[in-house]
Amino acid sequence: MATTYKVLGQQNPAATTATTLYTVPAVTQAVVSSISVANLTATAATFRIAVQKAADVGSIVDKQYIGYDITVGASDSTIITVGLTLAAADVIKVYASVATLSFQAFGSEIS
Repeated sequence: MATTYKVLGQQNPAATTATTLYTVPAVTQAVVSSISVANLTATAATFRIAVQKAADVGSIVDKQYIGYDITVGASDSTIITVGLTLAAADVIKVYASVATLSFQAFGSEIS
């Protein structure tokens, strides 16, 4: 099995819209080591992160959140060290209270 270390996903979602940050490719597993959230404006904002198993992809339900309405300060960033293990077709979704949050996921794919 080969392991590839990489930027898994990058998003700058529209305000108040759940957006896919990363979907694990078919016949692959992934380990997400960290997720960064950068606030690109001079006003504090909040964000949410959800993880959906392949069988449950669709609308986000409460049990899928790993972070909910977390505040990131004005012109600041937050780095979340997580160590998430994901199977093929699992999905990470992000949500921002404003359109000026940038999300990045870092980790490895195993295939």
